[in-house]
Amino acid sequence: MLELLLGFFTNLGLAFTNFAFAVLNPDLWLNWSDKQSLMRFIYYGSSVELLYVILVALILLTAVGIWRPGIMWGSVRLLEGIGNVIGRTVAWAGLIMVIQQVIIIVLQRIFRVAEISIGPFGYTFTKDLSWYGEELKLYNAMIVCLCCGYTFIQGGHVRVDLFYAGASYRTRKIIDMAGSLLFMMPAMCLLWIYSWFFMWRHMIVPKPSASDSLERLLAKSRAVRWNVETIGFSPNGFDAYFLFKVLLVAFTALVFLQAVAFFFRSLLEFRGGPESDGRFSDPDASTGQVEPKSA
Repeated sequence: MLELLLGFFTNLGLAFTNFAFAVLNPDLWLNWSDKQSLMRFIYYGSSVELLYVILVALILLTAVGIWRPGIMWGSVRLLEGIGNVIGRTVAWAGLIMVIQQVIIIVLQRIFRVAEISIGPFGYTFTKDLSWYGEELKLYNAMIVCLCCGYTFIQGGHVRVDLFYAGASYRTRKIIDMAGSLLFMMPAMCLLWIYSWFFMWRHMIVPKPSASDSLERLLAKSRAVRWNVETIGFSPNGFDAYFLFKVLLVAFTALVFLQAVAFFFRSLLEFRGGPESDGRFSDPDASTGQVEPKSA
């Protein structure tokens, strides 16, 4: 037990050094023309070092926010604003999906067209109708992955309520904080570990693994090359399935950010009492929520 505590606090202390080193030496992990730099980016993108940097940042921001609630409210507004802007923008993919499906049906059933060519800027993009048909899955994945955090902000997720509604105001806020810390954040961290390497295994060869050490990945860098997955389920079908892996990583990051925002909001509303409930929120008109409180 003592060794675990010692290791935990040691890693917390090293987080400052690791963060400073990364900021002062961006070429070591952002210069992707250097294969070793790319492998460092892949390794540290899902590493224990990054986890402790994020943990330290959350601890510091929470401490500062308790001292200066205005700073924490600003963080909530920023994080929720990011989720709302992305969600409201990507939600239009649903309309595009419907329009594209109608176009496909009309061209295929009425005009017997086999291909669609698009060339607004002089470069003609020609694909079979089956390609555009399978591409509809991408729009659906975008809505699911990029609008999930937005739906959470708007309170649109289904809640299985056993005793939450009957609990007191402060009890509900404690439940919200515990749910964010014990369920949302850990779940997103675990999903990030797997989705991060799952994405990169379909982007480069030799394929990196979550169990690879930094030394192992640097050794692999000698033979590394880009090999973006372009395999479809049918001969003329959609062949950019690597985008689904990218969306999975984006989903994890966005939901984690909203877990942080939810924890901060619950903490601030716990301290502020019922009069601070919903402060600075930005509900959609269709949700039927109460008007946001600005002060």
